[in-house]
Amino acid sequence: MEITIKLNGKNVTAHIEADHLLIDFLRSHGCVSVKRGCETSNCGLCTVLMDGIPVLSCSVLAARADGHEVQTLEGLQEEAEEFAGFIADQGADQCGFCNPGLVMNTIALLRENPDPTDDEIRAFLAGNLCRCSGYDGQLRGIRNYLDSRK
Repeated sequence: MEITIKLNGKNVTAHIEADHLLIDFLRSHGCVSVKRGCETSNCGLCTVLMDGIPVLSCSVLAARADGHEVQTLEGLQEEAEEFAGFIADQGADQCGFCNPGLVMNTIALLRENPDPTDDEIRAFLAGNLCRCSGYDGQLRGIRNYLDSRK
């Protein structure tokens, strides 16, 4: 089947099999920030924005994205740069493997709620598994970023 996805601002048309996952489609089109971590939709590493909403690309068929806009970290570098340094300053990006999913969900959170409480941040990012940081540094980084904007 043929699908067309607006990927990071550009229309991409491809022939796919019906069971082709969105994560595989994205990686085959150069979006290496989208990662496989758990194969069970529990870690958040494969998070992308589809029509502005975070989705786990490992559990979405590419055919479901036909006609939709999909954004990956590759397409959101400027927006991510605004706060990613604050997270790094807290030592919350130790190995960096989980960062793309965390950053994608943080972008979605801040678009939806530009001034979240700590509990709202924790709730929104609860689906992001990080094996290194303990999550406190990530929360501090996001909070420091938000405080710097006031």
